[in-house]
Amino acid sequence: EEDRHEESAPKHRKVMADPSGQTTEIINNNNNNQAYTKKLGKNPNVDTSFLPDRDRDLASKVMREKLKQEWMQEQERIKNEEIQITYSFWDGTGHRKTTTCTKGTSIGKFLAIAQQKFPQIHNVGTEMLMFIKEDLILPHHYTFYDFIVNKARGKSGPLFQFDAKEDIRMLADASREKEDSHSAKVVERRWYERNKHIFPASRWELYDPEKTYSKYTIHGGEVN
Repeated sequence: EEDRHEESAPKHRKVMADPSGQTTEIINNNNNNQAYTKKLGKNPNVDTSFLPDRDRDLASKVMREKLKQEWMQEQERIKNEEIQITYSFWDGTGHRKTTTCTKGTSIGKFLAIAQQKFPQIHNVGTEMLMFIKEDLILPHHYTFYDFIVNKARGKSGPLFQFDAKEDIRMLADASREKEDSHSAKVVERRWYERNKHIFPASRWELYDPEKTYSKYTIHGGEVN
């Protein structure tokens, strides 16, 4: 009977919310002055979005990783797309060819492919060949993808367009559209060293990704 009386003794309950929004019920048994707490969950009326939340952070991390993987897969798809490169082996006159490769092909690998198209350079090491586009010497480690996604410009037109037009500097026609893209040139380094003081080689310079080429120039003049 005494135990039953203790069980039925009145209990005082007090509900408190801490700064994190976590609601705690404090139950105080009057008979023995003992108190214990019971977690009831977060108060839905308290904004806790600014506080750390392990589940929310984990979900956010999973979403970021998912988006990263999707972006990488899309870039690989772009790199595997085919493009046609119009170019010539340049030794003072042009010998134009067109070669199909992927956007992810490096300049060095492209030179190895182009080398097989011209008997004059079959036995020349690719390190002794240069790739010239829009009056810029493109380093071998860059890929066509690098220039395309960055919409890079050269001194005489866009680097990312590979559908070649006639070079207006040779035609002396300054009325041509500024965005025209000219055929690339494959050049032996030794030819360049002998002729770099003569046009058009005198205009060529090493590609610098930090430099902005905003003027369209022709031999003896400039078109803004």
